[in-house]
Amino acid sequence: MPSVPKQPDPNRVPVLDLLRLAAVGAVILYHYGFWGTASHGVQKVALPSLAPVAQYGFLGVPVFFAISGFVIAYSAEGRTPVGFAIARFSRIYPTFVICMTLTFLTTLLLGHTWFHVTWSQWLANLFIAAPMIGQPYMDDAYWSLVIEVVFYGWVALFLAFGIFPRKIDTIILAWIAITFANELTLDVPLFEKLFMADDSGFFAVGLLIYEHYRGRRDTRLYSLLTLAMGTATFQAVHKLERLGVHTHGSFDPGIVTAICIVSLGIVFAATRIKSVPLPASLVRAVGGITYPLYLLHLQLGYVILLLMTPVPDAFSTAFVVAGMVALAWFVWRFLEGPAHYFVRDALTMLAARHGWPSRLGRPRDALLTDG
Repeated sequence: MPSVPKQPDPNRVPVLDLLRLAAVGAVILYHYGFWGTASHGVQKVALPSLAPVAQYGFLGVPVFFAISGFVIAYSAEGRTPVGFAIARFSRIYPTFVICMTLTFLTTLLLGHTWFHVTWSQWLANLFIAAPMIGQPYMDDAYWSLVIEVVFYGWVALFLAFGIFPRKIDTIILAWIAITFANELTLDVPLFEKLFMADDSGFFAVGLLIYEHYRGRRDTRLYSLLTLAMGTATFQAVHKLERLGVHTHGSFDPGIVTAICIVSLGIVFAATRIKSVPLPASLVRAVGGITYPLYLLHLQLGYVILLLMTPVPDAFSTAFVVAGMVALAWFVWRFLEGPAHYFVRDALTMLAARHGWPSRLGRPRDALLTDG
């Protein structure tokens, strides 16, 4: 288990841990109540009666991106590009391999009636972006990890050139300009992937909220934050057409706009709250399980669900979701910490032997579990 301070850390933002759980809960609701998982091409939805509400749960993912923008800005502070890369790789990759392998083995052994997986697919998924080498994702939820990794790559590059976060305003303005150019006129698929043109506004909001968290209060910050929130809302509404074709659903742009504005406002407000009336260990556990829960809940959950019953109902679905929460806790409590620290320490020592420091100055206490 990762070591944690016994006393409350004044630098923590505990409400963000709770928001992570709310966001992953929205995604689970979306997958089990509206989207379902395709077994041999046949779409199954566990709780179709919840579809009118569940269909908007897809917005939990971009809310994750906004939180990620905040967390990554902190993680990059005081680190060299190498140190930042080590911190992010050791944070996400070991847990990803553990959860992806659990999903693969469970599907291979128990889910062949509904899902087809191969060892070649498992091998390709070790590179996260499996479709780039001709294999499908082990779990359809993995697409968002590719976007996260691209974001990390840009931050590492900007750190290498010494312009992050020093030129954060210029970076965000250029990023938003490229986003609108591509979304409204160019529509170049490579630009969409390379510049995260479908979700850049959410990351930008998180970066700017971190600027505010660290004490910045100028007019330009508020103007950029307004622009970024508008961009994020535009992107969420803009993708509804494609989402509707993919899911055969009908989405209300007004509801999507309201959810985006309220959700991003809540993320902003969360950074102003220094404590919550809950045990610190519980809050850490809530934040800790969200990443493995996101990785495990969809395909692995559906394999178990369909083993229980070919016609899922509320009871079986609740049982499976509870099981996924318990499994995510187990991964976080017993597997993630040792794997994270082993990989981090090994890579840090390797970098030191090559004369690549990880820190610009003295190490600081962790602000968030993702740091």
